[in-house]
Amino acid sequence: MNDTETRLTSMVEEREEEELTAQSVLLAIEEAWLNEKFAPEILPHQSDLVDCMLQQITHMEENMKRLEKGDLRLMIHRMELDRIKFVTSSYLRARLEKIEKYTIHILSQEANRSSEECYLTAAELQFAKEFLASIETLFRTIALQHMPGSFQTFEVNKVTVKPNMQAYVFLRANERINGILLPGSLDEVIDFEPGSQHIIQYNAVADLVKSGAVQLI
Repeated sequence: MNDTETRLTSMVEEREEEELTAQSVLLAIEEAWLNEKFAPEILPHQSDLVDCMLQQITHMEENMKRLEKGDLRLMIHRMELDRIKFVTSSYLRARLEKIEKYTIHILSQEANRSSEECYLTAAELQFAKEFLASIETLFRTIALQHMPGSFQTFEVNKVTVKPNMQAYVFLRANERINGILLPGSLDEVIDFEPGSQHIIQYNAVADLVKSGAVQLI
């Protein structure tokens, strides 16, 4: 094999590796999106995956600018780009909706976690704090200021909304898992086989979702 053939082979291998990596990241963000969509609580953030997808979007947009308008690859890239944008934005939107719904509860839990264990990104944490401040201002403006002095305190515990951890979820096992205790049962346990699908209360599998042992579907 001459030098030209060697370089071409190397370029093809690098291209295939790049495409494989991009597809792997896209699959990972799709799984994160489904978990976030179906889990009642907010899950640990996947900001690394989001950053990779944003870089991929920029890379694809730059490549598309170099293609002719009639090039078939342009349509294919545009469809793939739309898919990536949809999944990424849906994942972020699902998290923001939970932050808005469970603001006080999420901030309370986040305050007890270390920086390495935090579920929110720095931007999400800032958003949650500002959103809570807005809620408090709204309460004071619309209601509290018109009430007797003893009732003008904004008590967060009385307006806290928590996710329903007993909600049922549909999942697929990614590996064999033994001894899952069924909530509300008299020590009844079940096993998951790889690829098996189950409907079960979320609080029984919450840690398995976060570890990647099961996938919500």
